[in-house]
Amino acid sequence: MPHINTTEMAKKVLVTGAGGFIGGFIVEEALSRGYEVWAAVRSTTSREYLSDPRIHFIELDFTDPARLAETLRSASQETGKWDYIIHNLGATKCANFADFNKINYGYLKLLVETLQQLGIVPERFLMMSSMSVLGTGDEKDYTPFTAKQIPMPCTKYGVSKLKAETFLQMQDGFPYIIFRPTGVYGPREKDYYLMIKSIAKGFDFSVGFRRQLLTFIYVKDLAKAIFDAIESGVNRKAYLIADEQPYTQREFRQIVKQELGKKFVIPVTAPLWIVKAVCAISEKIAVARMKASTLNPDKYKILRQRNWTCDTSEARRDFNFSTRYDLRSGLHEAIEWYKAHNML
Repeated sequence: MPHINTTEMAKKVLVTGAGGFIGGFIVEEALSRGYEVWAAVRSTTSREYLSDPRIHFIELDFTDPARLAETLRSASQETGKWDYIIHNLGATKCANFADFNKINYGYLKLLVETLQQLGIVPERFLMMSSMSVLGTGDEKDYTPFTAKQIPMPCTKYGVSKLKAETFLQMQDGFPYIIFRPTGVYGPREKDYYLMIKSIAKGFDFSVGFRRQLLTFIYVKDLAKAIFDAIESGVNRKAYLIADEQPYTQREFRQIVKQELGKKFVIPVTAPLWIVKAVCAISEKIAVARMKASTLNPDKYKILRQRNWTCDTSEARRDFNFSTRYDLRSGLHEAIEWYKAHNML
């Protein structure tokens, strides 16, 4: 399908979570395709990477249903309803399950019900979910996950995302698409950056001694796939999104090492029982401080998981999904960005 490229034909897209790592790239991809882009933010959201003058901003307060409804009603009456909505808002770490449930499930439910009540349901509503909804998978033969696999999440985060997915699937006729990406990396991302930074300092930390297969998706490939899916007309389906090539931690380390020009890096493997203990203690400290911690039991289960391979054939068949970046080219671009911003 050709990209939208004229003002008269421009369709409107609303992106929630626009101020986040992935959200900023979704906005950039939408602008490059000629959309009229609305970035949903909070009053406290940084707009450092949302500086394009073509962006329309809208502040959505999900903690106040009446205010949210009035903001959406007013905006849609003024300029017409959005053709597409990309719900990228979510939390990946919280101090407790109640917060995961509120943000990842409750906010989506509120948005969808408000759109229905106001009569402004878009042509397509894409929800950003996660491979975490599928659970642990096959860690004996390493059979790839499939889009049709029955979800069995083993983390609080995964459960909250599955609740949101299930709610969408229960809305009769609601035009949803669900994306379940694997690990997303690229410029401005923080978690993989910490791994890269550690390798830059000469140490590569991994967890567990059993074979682990990792998959990744470069953030620009994810943003491209979002609009390819929306523009294709697919409806009421969930898709796995990944560069299907699996990598071991050693292969990841080798690529980063070469891109950084490092000659020697010490691999350090932590036994699972130590990581489990550290994550449990870290969470207790975080709960006492009423703050979310990067290391927690959810994170331990993710680090423990050995098989992250997945089959993206359904996405390839339905909207010609493909990636432009393999891990090496994606890491090269990300590392150059970190260097340019004095982060490495």
